Amino acid sequence: MANTQSMIFTIYGDYIRHYGNKIWIGSLIRVLKEFGHNEQSVRVAVSRMVKQGWIQSEKRGNKSYYFLTPRGEARMEEAARRIFKLKAHEWDGKWRMLMYTIPEEKRQIRDELRKELLWSGFGSFSNGCWISPNDLEKEVKMLIEKYDISEYVDFFISDYKGPKEDRVLVEKSWPLEEIEGKYEEFISTYSKRYIVHQSAMASGQMTDAECFVERANLVHEYRKFLFTDPGLPKELLPSMWNGDHAALLFAQYYKLLAEPASRFFEEVFSEDNDMRRKDKSYDAADHPYIVN
Repeated sequence: MANTQSMIFTIYGDYIRHYGNKIWIGSLIRVLKEFGHNEQSVRVAVSRMVKQGWIQSEKRGNKSYYFLTPRGEARMEEAARRIFKLKAHEWDGKWRMLMYTIPEEKRQIRDELRKELLWSGFGSFSNGCWISPNDLEKEVKMLIEKYDISEYVDFFISDYKGPKEDRVLVEKSWPLEEIEGKYEEFISTYSKRYIVHQSAMASGQMTDAECFVERANLVHEYRKFLFTDPGLPKELLPSMWNGDHAALLFAQYYKLLAEPASRFFEEVFSEDNDMRRKDKSYDAADHPYIVN
């Protein structure tokens, strides 16, 4: 079972942010119960997320509501863009290079920064030197401000002049074979589940709640690739990249479960939450970031 905080992130990213970003704690507890998380674990996870600056609370009468902070919203938007991007983008030929020398007494900041850089898609080229072919200037600026490290870092946008090929930089900075292996596992597991659930749904053997759980688990599992796949442009990927097949499978499966899953969420959400805040342009079966 996925840990509670992680699943709350998934529910915020895939549902709550389309419904005004805010939810009553009672509704969140009810939704998480479907995955086997109890009330206490939800409250503990929510309290931790408040401390970490992802969400904040608001009292209305005797009820507590929780909504994403601007930082939480920005992270959800970035994650959604990357999760639902089905094809590798074209490369502008430039490399982004971040170099830092953060002193030992600030080791915790250095460790946090490493995690953030990996999440953003940077690769560790050498000690204290991180590279990416993607346009991540905005993310780098945000990280420098967040950790207040401007005196310890240098950021370059550059051309690679050899003597090797650009792909050699990729091999040195990212474990592509390992990432492909993970995509292979995802395809193997979820292509079977897709067929089973397609058949079960066609014969009316799956409840809306079961579809909701399956879709959240699917997004949750696929979301893990944000921490491993840097989202490289197609020019730097192998010609038969498993990530492309995994993305198509994910999109088909996601759309299959979309309507009943959203029906279940709305049924829970309609009690003690404001349905009027639902984004009018939101269509569960046609996710705004699913673009072929």
